[in-house]
Amino acid sequence: MIRKAKIGDVQAIHSLLNYFADKGLLLPRSLSELYDYLRDYAVYETPTGEVGGVVALHICWENLAEIRSLAVAEAHQAKGIGRSLVEFCLSEAIALDIYTIFTLTYQADFFKKLGFRMVDKGDLPHKIWADCVKCPKFPNCDESALLMEL
Repeated sequence: MIRKAKIGDVQAIHSLLNYFADKGLLLPRSLSELYDYLRDYAVYETPTGEVGGVVALHICWENLAEIRSLAVAEAHQAKGIGRSLVEFCLSEAIALDIYTIFTLTYQADFFKKLGFRMVDKGDLPHKIWADCVKCPKFPNCDESALLMEL
């Protein structure tokens, strides 16, 4: 089941995101950031009630949002959960009248299968780089930028 994140999910979200951040696959998120932006997050809740996946839809500008912090626990990968989490975000974006969605990712092929297209990072508004200064790879970002216009 995909649902909006709740306050009781924050510790599990933190653990899941930082597991992948430790592997260099995601930007780490502090507990403070997760509490501050909890409304951005959605989770996949396993049948046993655990958080098995997470994603965030972060509004950047008037008609621009970012899909970020997409992570699915290894035990739940290759089951369509990542796709469902992204689709949840896209539906939420449409409900908010936001029709341009981007992501910065190491999983470009995954997002391409969902209809995103590669773009030059330099074509994205400078406002989106606020989180990048927190990244240990800044300013030498090696993620791919992808965009979808709904």
